[in-house]
Amino acid sequence: MSTQTYRPPATTSKNHVAGTAATPTTPGIAATAVVRYSAAAIRFSLGWIFLWAFLDKAFGLGHDTKNAAAWIHGGNPTLGFLKMGAKGPFADFYHSIAGATWTNWLFMLGLAGIGIGLLLGVAMRITAAAGALMVVMMWSVVLPPANNPFMDDHIVYALVLILLAAIGAGRFAGLGGYWERLAIVKRFPILK
Repeated sequence: MSTQTYRPPATTSKNHVAGTAATPTTPGIAATAVVRYSAAAIRFSLGWIFLWAFLDKAFGLGHDTKNAAAWIHGGNPTLGFLKMGAKGPFADFYHSIAGATWTNWLFMLGLAGIGIGLLLGVAMRITAAAGALMVVMMWSVVLPPANNPFMDDHIVYALVLILLAAIGAGRFAGLGGYWERLAIVKRFPILK
C-alpha cells in the first residue's frame, strides 16, 4: 500500500494512470486507500444515523417512533426528549423550548440536512459544523452522562465530524470533488 503526499488539487501524482481520476489528498494526511475508504464508510455511517432519525421521526417507521406519533401526523419530535429527558445544568432551558414549533422545525431540518450532506459528501464544512453542534447540544441535554463524568458518544461523534470535514472526506466516494468545483463554492469557500 503506497501513500501519496500532498500536492495542490490541480496536479496529479507521478504514479497517475492515464484515463483515471487523480486521488485528492489533504496536507499532513496520507491518502491511502484505507484512509479514503474508512473516511467514506464513517461519513456514510454518520449520514445514515442522522437521516434515519429524520425519517423515523417524520414518518413513524416504527423503530423509535410509532406511526401515530409521526411528525407528519401531528407528532412532536422534540417534546419527549427535551421535556422528560433533560437534566443537569441546562434542564430549564431545554424544558422551555421542548415541543416548540421552531424547535421541531430546526431539529428535523437539521437531521435531514446533515444526513443528506454527509451521505452525498457535499458542504462538508457546514454539514460537519451543524452536526457537531447538534450532537453537542444533545450531549448537554443529559449532563452529566450516565457512564462518565463528561465524555460520551456525542462528543466522539462531534470530533469525528470535525475530522471528516478537515480531511475533505466528501471527496472520498462522494460528490465533494464536484461540489468544490461549483462557481458558488469557489466564491464562498465556507460552502466546501
